[in-house]
Amino acid sequence: MSFIALATLVVRDYDEAIDFYTRALGFELVEDTDRGGGTRWVVVRPGGAEGAGTGLLLARAKNTEQAASVGAQTGGRVGFFLHTGDFAADHARMTAAGVRFLEEPRQEAYGTVAVFEDLYGNRWDLLQPAGD
Repeated sequence: MSFIALATLVVRDYDEAIDFYTRALGFELVEDTDRGGGTRWVVVRPGGAEGAGTGLLLARAKNTEQAASVGAQTGGRVGFFLHTGDFAADHARMTAAGVRFLEEPRQEAYGTVAVFEDLYGNRWDLLQPAGD
C-alpha cells in the first residue's frame, strides 16, 4: 500500500461543501459524478497537489444519524491538517474568504500553525512545517 487516497467527510449539502472547499480553502474539484437517487461522488483536493495527496470525499448525510455527525466527526479535536508552503499568504486569503480561525497564528517547534473551522465546525490545522 502506497498512500491514503481519500478520506470521507460527511456534509449537509454537496454544493455548499464544494463552494466552501474550493472558494474558501482553494481546493480543486476533482470529481462530481451523479450516482443516481440524489447521491453524488464528490472529491476535492488541495490546490496545487497535481494528483498527489489525499483527497476528501464529500458525502452528503443520508439519515439523521449521519446528519448528527456533521461537524463533529473527530469529537471536537483537530482532525485535518492542511500543509502550506506560504502560511502568511494562505492565512490572509482564507481569512478574507471568511474562514473562521480560532486562534492567532503561533510558532511551534514543528512550524507555524493556526486552528480553523470548516463550514460545519470541523477543526483543521493550517500548518507550515518548520524549514518550509
